[in-house]
Amino acid sequence: MEYVIGIFIGLVVGAAVVGGVLMSVMKTKVAAATKSSQEDAERLKEEAKKEAENILTAARLDAKNEALKHREKIEQELDKDRKEVKELEKRMAKREESIEQKFEMLDKKADQIEKREAEVAKQQEHVDQLQQDREVLLEEVRGKLSEVAEMTPEEAQRELLERMDAALVTEKAERVKKMIESIEETVDEKAKWTVSQAICRLASEHTGETTTSTVEIPSDEVKGRIIGREGRNIRHFERVTGVDVIVDDTPGLVVVSCFDSTRREIARRTLEKLIQDGRIHPARIEEIHELCTQEVDKEIIEAGKQIQFDADVHNVHPKAQRLLGRLKWRSSYGQNNYKHSVEVAHLCGMMAAELGLDVKLARRCGLMHDIGKAIDHEKEGGHPLVGKEFLISIGERPEVIEAAGGHHDQPMHHKYPYVSLAAAADAISASRPGARRESMERYVQRLTALEAVAKSFDGVSEAFAMQAGRELRVLVNSKKVTDEEALLICRQMAEKIEDELTYPGEIRVTLMRETRVTEYAR
Repeated sequence: MEYVIGIFIGLVVGAAVVGGVLMSVMKTKVAAATKSSQEDAERLKEEAKKEAENILTAARLDAKNEALKHREKIEQELDKDRKEVKELEKRMAKREESIEQKFEMLDKKADQIEKREAEVAKQQEHVDQLQQDREVLLEEVRGKLSEVAEMTPEEAQRELLERMDAALVTEKAERVKKMIESIEETVDEKAKWTVSQAICRLASEHTGETTTSTVEIPSDEVKGRIIGREGRNIRHFERVTGVDVIVDDTPGLVVVSCFDSTRREIARRTLEKLIQDGRIHPARIEEIHELCTQEVDKEIIEAGKQIQFDADVHNVHPKAQRLLGRLKWRSSYGQNNYKHSVEVAHLCGMMAAELGLDVKLARRCGLMHDIGKAIDHEKEGGHPLVGKEFLISIGERPEVIEAAGGHHDQPMHHKYPYVSLAAAADAISASRPGARRESMERYVQRLTALEAVAKSFDGVSEAFAMQAGRELRVLVNSKKVTDEEALLICRQMAEKIEDELTYPGEIRVTLMRETRVTEYAR
C-alpha cells in the first residue's frame, strides 16, 4: 500500500507541475496578445483546468490499476504460502500419529520383554535347583557305587577308560576299514583311468645309458702309454680328473670309474682325445682335461636349455637349468635321469589335464622332482632332501619344492596334489618295461628278501612278490588273524620293509584275509 500511495503522490505532483507550466504558457500568451479580451483568457483558463483535470484523472486510474495488480500478486503469494503451511501441518500430524503408534509398539514390546525376562529368571532358578539336586544325587550314587564296587572314583574312572580304549581299538579299525573301502570305490576307477590315459599318450625311450664308462683303445700298446713309466701318467690322470682308471686284461677296453657322472664324462672324453692325439704325458693331460671341461660345461648349459624345451617348461632359474643339464650323464638303476625327468614332466602334465589341475605347474613339478640327484653326492642326505633345499634357496614355488622333497613319501602327508602326481609319474616311469635294468641275481635277491619279510609275521600263510617287486600280496590265516589285527599287521609290514630293505620307488603291500568253507552235496 505504501508503494501505491507513493505512486499516487507522484502523479499529483506531476499534475501540479504540468498545471503550473500551462499557467505560465497562458500568461505568456495573454501578454503576447496585447491583453486580449477577458473572455479569451477565461476560456483558455477553463481549457487548461480541464486538461489538468484529465491528466490528474488518468494518473489516478493508472495508480489504482498498479495498486490492484500488486495486491493480486501479494494475495496469490499469500495463498500459496497458506497451502504449503496446510500441507506441512498435515504431514506433521501424520508423523505425530506414526510416532505415537511406534511408541505404543515399543511399550508393548518392553512389556513382553519384561515378561520374558521374568520367565527366564524363573526357569534359570528352576535349572539351578535341578543342577543342585543332580549334584546331590550324583554324590549319593557315587558313594553307593564305591561301597558296592569297593573302588574309589579314581580307580573306577581308570578302569572305565581302559575298557573304552579296548573298545575303541576295534571301532577305530572298523572305521579305518570303512573309510578305505569308501575311498577305493570312488577314487580307484578315476585314478586308473587317469594313469592309463597318461601312459598310453606318452611314447618315449625307456632304456638309458649304463652307469659305467668305457674307452675303446686301438691296441694293447696304448695301455702301456696310458700307464706311463712306473705309473706316472695314470697317477697324474687320476689326480687331475678325480676318477679311477681300471686297466685290466680285457682286450681293447679301459674302464673309467667315478661316483660323479659329470666328472666321469669329462675323464672319458679326456682319455679318448689323449688316445687319438697319441701324446700322453702330464702336461698334455692337464691341457686336454681343461678343454674337455669347457666342452662339457657348454653341453651342460645347452642340455639345460634343451630339457626345458623337451618338457615344455619355461622361466627356469639359471642354477636349476645347469643342474638339470648335469642329469644328462646321471643314471639311476640303468635309467638315464635326463630322459626320466622329461618323461615324468609329461606324465604329470597329462594327469593334471585329466584332473583339471594346472598343467604347466604339474610339468614343472615333474621336471624338478629329481633335481637333487645332480648334487646328492656333494651334500649329506638323499636326493629328495637335497633337491628341496636347493629349490628353497633359489625361491622356487612351494608346490615344486614339496614335489621334489616328498615324491617318495606317503601322499596323504602333503598339502598340494602335485606331489601325488609327481610320485605317481615317477613310479610309472621307473616301473615300465625296459625303463630300469637290474641284474637277475640282485633282482631275485630283492624279491626273495621281500617275501621273507612278509613271512616273518605270525599268521601269514603265503606271500608273493608281484609286478617286478612293486607289489607284495600277503595271505593270512583267518583263524589266527582277525580283521582288526590284519590292518595292524599290514602297516607293520610296510614299516619293516622301509627299515630293512633297499628298493627303487615304492612297494604296495596288499594283505588279504578270507574264510573259505567247502562242503559236498551227495
